[in-house]
Amino acid sequence: MKNEAMQPKNARALTAKIVRGSDSYVAKQGSVYRSGVSAESVGSGMLWLGVISLPAGRRTSAHRHQGHETALLMTAGKEIEIWSGAELERCEKVVPGDYLFIPAGVPHVAVNRSTENAEFLGARNDPAANESVVLMPELDDIVP
Repeated sequence: MKNEAMQPKNARALTAKIVRGSDSYVAKQGSVYRSGVSAESVGSGMLWLGVISLPAGRRTSAHRHQGHETALLMTAGKEIEIWSGAELERCEKVVPGDYLFIPAGVPHVAVNRSTENAEFLGARNDPAANESVVLMPELDDIVP
């Protein structure tokens, strides 16, 4: 069953679009993004898809994604830590092949203590290349 509200008004005017890749940029939380599908690249109204990297020995700032969910697949690197929760009280290890889901509004920090860069295929329901990130500096000192 199709959700009529989600269907384009003039579907015949739309075509598939190829994105050949883009330059990377450092997001304000500290991870490195390379957008593929976004509002800016293809006019997406509901989806962002791209590659997110966390360099060896680096971590993100404490932050949350306001109003959107994030899904990730770790594709390269070694183990990284994901700290999450209201007080960053939960730490889980993510390895290549693992999927990660971050609900909207959940504070988190990613830490790469290894000597290899970590890479993820990421998708979110915010199509903007520069997502709605809220930095939470009051939580930064919690994660060692």
